[in-house]
Amino acid sequence: METKNIMIVGVGGQGTLVASKLLGHLLLAQGYDVKVSEVHGMSQRGGSVVTYVRYGDKVYSPVIDKGQADFIVSFEILEAARWLPYLKEGGTIVTNTQQIDPMPVIIGNAEYPENLAEKIKAKGVKIDAFDCLKLAEEAGTSRAVNIVLLGRLSHYFDLSDEAWMASLEANVPAKFLDINKKAFMLGKNA
Repeated sequence: METKNIMIVGVGGQGTLVASKLLGHLLLAQGYDVKVSEVHGMSQRGGSVVTYVRYGDKVYSPVIDKGQADFIVSFEILEAARWLPYLKEGGTIVTNTQQIDPMPVIIGNAEYPENLAEKIKAKGVKIDAFDCLKLAEEAGTSRAVNIVLLGRLSHYFDLSDEAWMASLEANVPAKFLDINKKAFMLGKNA
């Protein structure tokens, strides 16, 4: 199988690393060769965080170059716009519509761009945008945005819910498992 590329992008503290770990575990369990690479950026200061997940019959490098990502999974809509050059033609962005002000906006040196989902769609990009924070809160915690996004991403994979749940069970502490399973299903059915 041809190597597939997924970028997971967000802001420090949103759970991008956990999402990439879960996705890597899931794909490895399906028999794929998987490479996961973490690029932290300024995560401690609310800066951009990106992880790469590549899978296929044989993957030689963990890095995704511009124009190669089959999917960009974005925890915040501005991050989706920031990493758009990495999406390949025909690729898909799955994004949370939540807006988190970057430092230039917080200190008043810039304004948060308006209508980003519409602007991305106007470029001919397939974008699956929805309010993941609302669904995570419905599941029981705002910290489950990452799992809501993975639930939505599952639409684009020919894998059973059981396979996704097994990855959750292997990677999420037992006391948080029910909330995360609910978050996954809310994202899947959004």
